[in-house]
Amino acid sequence: MRTYRAEETVHPPFHLSTAADPDGETGPNGQTGPNGQTGPDGPIEPTDDDTTVGDLELADRHALRRVAGLSTELADITEVEYRQLRLERVVLVGVWESGTVTDAENSLTELAALAETAGSQVLEGLIQRRDRPDPATYVGRGKVGELGDVVLASGADTVICDGELSPSQLRNLEQRVKVKVIDRTALILDIFAQHAKSKEGKAQVELAQLEYLLPRLRGWGETLSRQTGGSGRGGGAGGGVGLRGPGETKLETDRRRIRTRIARLRREIKGMRTVRETKRARRTRNAVPAVAIAGYTNAGKSSLLNRITGAGVLVEDALFATLDPTTRRAHAADGRVYTLSDTVGFVRHLPHQIVEAFRSTLEEVAEADLVVHVVDGAHPDPEEQVRAVREVLAEVGADRRPELLVVNKIDAASEEELLRLKRLWPDAVFVSARQARGIEDLRAAIEQRLPRPAIQVSVMLPYHRGDLVSRVHHRGEVLGTRHTAAGTLLQARVDEALAAELQPFLTPGE
Repeated sequence: MRTYRAEETVHPPFHLSTAADPDGETGPNGQTGPNGQTGPDGPIEPTDDDTTVGDLELADRHALRRVAGLSTELADITEVEYRQLRLERVVLVGVWESGTVTDAENSLTELAALAETAGSQVLEGLIQRRDRPDPATYVGRGKVGELGDVVLASGADTVICDGELSPSQLRNLEQRVKVKVIDRTALILDIFAQHAKSKEGKAQVELAQLEYLLPRLRGWGETLSRQTGGSGRGGGAGGGVGLRGPGETKLETDRRRIRTRIARLRREIKGMRTVRETKRARRTRNAVPAVAIAGYTNAGKSSLLNRITGAGVLVEDALFATLDPTTRRAHAADGRVYTLSDTVGFVRHLPHQIVEAFRSTLEEVAEADLVVHVVDGAHPDPEEQVRAVREVLAEVGADRRPELLVVNKIDAASEEELLRLKRLWPDAVFVSARQARGIEDLRAAIEQRLPRPAIQVSVMLPYHRGDLVSRVHHRGEVLGTRHTAAGTLLQARVDEALAAELQPFLTPGE
């Protein structure tokens, strides 16, 4: 059985079996992750005179990268400064309910990429063909035994299931395989917790984790079943008449504290949402068009934002590398100003706790004038990416927004695949953020789809009203300019508010 170093992107072979055939058959060797190739989201090598904030964040993240084969235990106290974390060794298991075997393998391959992003070493992957997951142990009884043997033989310390487990499934599976068991939702939440940087992002991730944890709290022996009784002299069993009783269990106390924390986090996020809405209202009042970049995780959204606006945000060839939204100003060829916002990436079966917690952030997409939907052209199944993203956009009400499909990473895709995608999506724009190919076409496509100001005017602005000329260029669409002795003659399309300010300078006949 082969093991893999942390820096390798190649995943181990996945053994495919059905409930009727516990031995199963071996899937294709050398499976690579959904973004295992060196794509445009790879690290940007900083130079001495061109270091961005994203470069510094990436260097800081890699400074604490876990290393395979090194132990966390200390042999001597003097080794504290030199120790490194040992990679968690995991085995993956999934249930193939519908679709083709390729779909099932792609799903487990993506789970492997998620596990590596979280800092784990993937040792083995198992898939079982079933009509639906087993209500007791997620996989069937025979597959549980096989899973236990694989865990024992490989020395794994964690099992990750490609689905969301109920509390009873989680408990039963742990009792059978004798190691820690987590599901896909917990894995994604762990990645979000590692990568959240802003105050709002951390609060949103904590809220999602607590909502996931609340129904899954369990007692450990008698520790969480002690009776605490009431407070003060009258508490407990000796509290006197009317005050004797079992009191609260430790488990109930933990649940109450979690609910209190959830309520506090929701109030904080609601306050941050008010600030976000105020900024959005200011942009709307100034008639600044908003463009939101959405798409599958690691499709290259941050790289495109850097190419178009020079934002310098962090880019990394990893899933959910950036979570905090970034908004930057961009200029159209005709002088108009619009905003470009990067959003959190999506993934198939994105946990509903994440969607609810990040709803205030995702509303930036729902309120945008245009959604730039980025697709990874080198992914094994780009159509599934588009379907998963559109499913989440529909949940937040962004499916009614105008959409521009952008196929990224054309430098890593084959010519046959690109021809197929061009036939499938004839209106899409094909780019490579890594090699800056197609960026100008993308700019032109965005500008063409920006909302045009409603009112066309012809005004003669005196030379001392240069402020109005600047505002027309920034907020409107200039159709023609001519300088005369009396001032600047402008023909432009502007919004209603600016048209009212230009009313005194309209040329005769307007």
